[in-house]
Amino acid sequence: MRDNNEPSEEIKNEWENDPENWIWGMFYYNPKDKRQYFPKKMKELGWHANYANSNNIIILSLLFAIILIFIKYAKYKQ
Repeated sequence: MRDNNEPSEEIKNEWENDPENWIWGMFYYNPKDKRQYFPKKMKELGWHANYANSNNIIILSLLFAIILIFIKYAKYKQ
């Protein structure tokens, strides 16, 4: 059963198709949309992340930090 505060699938589709919610056409940023991830139009191709969701910012920052640590460690070993 759907929560009363949750928007309908039609509204979610409108948000996904609105070019104002896409930064550079590839980063989805919509503070009204509480979903962290949602499937791409062709579901076989994976998922999109909503970068307005604070959890995604934390995850992205941690991933970036881990990559930087690996790069620095690889340069140190040479």
